[in-house]
Amino acid sequence: MKTQIEPPTAEQYITYAVDAIRTEQNALELLIEQLDERFVQACELIRNCKGRVVVTGMGKSGHIGRKIAATFASTGSPAFFMHPGEAGHGDLGMLVPGDVLLAISNSGESDEIKTLLPVVKQLSIPLISISRDKRGMLPKSADVALTLGASEEACPLGLAPTSSTTATLALGDAIAVALVHARQFTSEDFALSHPAGALGRKLLMRVSDLMHQAEKDLQLPLVTTDTTLYNALFVMTSGRLGMAVIVDDNNKVVGIFTDGDLRRCLEKKIDLETSMSEIMTPNPKQVSKTMRASDALSLMNEKAISQLLIVDDEQQLEGVISIHDLLQAGVS
Repeated sequence: MKTQIEPPTAEQYITYAVDAIRTEQNALELLIEQLDERFVQACELIRNCKGRVVVTGMGKSGHIGRKIAATFASTGSPAFFMHPGEAGHGDLGMLVPGDVLLAISNSGESDEIKTLLPVVKQLSIPLISISRDKRGMLPKSADVALTLGASEEACPLGLAPTSSTTATLALGDAIAVALVHARQFTSEDFALSHPAGALGRKLLMRVSDLMHQAEKDLQLPLVTTDTTLYNALFVMTSGRLGMAVIVDDNNKVVGIFTDGDLRRCLEKKIDLETSMSEIMTPNPKQVSKTMRASDALSLMNEKAISQLLIVDDEQQLEGVISIHDLLQAGVS
């Protein structure tokens, strides 16, 4: 019968965690010592790659490899993960001349990866390996053999990949970050692969994507400077935008009349026959439809206004956008 074991105390749990983190920290310190001309060669191979970076690894190395491939793909280095076991049964067709293969095996002796090496060589695919040291078959076959150093695993049994996978992940991130600098990769480039995220909305969405413009069921609320307040009210109501835009004889925007202006007129008991030229707000804020939606929101917040007019190069009205449109679209 198995002896019942007393559970650890709270202090022991914390001690175990601190020891594990420090062991992995030591592995990262050891990794730094491994960075030399081989790292530069690996970065250059990937930077000059005309195809994709194909990442492979078995077991825990495979899980890390998937994350490395995803990081490459989102930072300007087209990449995907290829399972080495499936590759030996047809998926190796994913690998084509022009690609670079990044193979991960802590021991450097993964049987599944070793099976692929003859085909990799026949296709003249550059091979970058990541392993503990240079002694395995994989690093010996590689064009560039990156090493982690013989760090101690955080697992007390020395069996579960812990420190080694942390170091591998850090090395993959280091390559990706170095290439971001080398490619002069920008936040706008990053947003192109993240259109559904908050960053994508911030950097990719333009005013033109959200603005109200003339349609068959919506007319832009345009009035002239000599339009009376009485007639302007009908335009404001039919336009459903809570405003009227005042234009001159050349259809250039010269003013705006909003719900707020209307309330102020009512408080002052302004006559309904008063012309727009006397009560409009002149020189309203105008922007181009190519402006980022996030910049439009910043401008509205800065000027404490809730609407912006979108005009063309001739200062003629193209559309209207409100702060509610932007917030509803998730722009921040």
